[in-house]
Amino acid sequence: MSKVITNFKDKTVEYEQLLNDFKSLLKKNSLKFTIQREVILETLYNSDEHLTPESLHHLIQETFPDLKTGIATVYRTLLLLEDSNMVTSLSFGAQGKKYELGAKNHHDHLICTECGCITEFVDEEIEDRQENIANELGFKMKDHSMQIYGICNKCQN
Repeated sequence: MSKVITNFKDKTVEYEQLLNDFKSLLKKNSLKFTIQREVILETLYNSDEHLTPESLHHLIQETFPDLKTGIATVYRTLLLLEDSNMVTSLSFGAQGKKYELGAKNHHDHLICTECGCITEFVDEEIEDRQENIANELGFKMKDHSMQIYGICNKCQN
């Protein structure tokens, strides 16, 4: 039976550990740790939304009006975080990507092609079936993601 996810307040990775991992990632890539980069990570951590770089930038500007954070910094930081699997993205073709923290519990997505809304869900039966298929085919699955595209109830009406 599917379970729709509405709240991720029970994050699987505590913020302090995530921040330490981020600092290590920056050091490994010979990049400075800045308050702007930390705010990007913190905003992603505290968000239950799938954010575009622009919406993330706007949210940071609203929340931290005195902090000068450029959109280029947001893009570069997201790229670094995505390359290191600390964030994941959903691609919307010409409309770009939406990002979420990769430290959340595994879940899949229903994506409305009309309005772009994203519904997260977990279905253990689907998870078990995917694992069984991989095993049957002699494939060692390391990770996966599922996105189902269609039209949400709101847009159908």
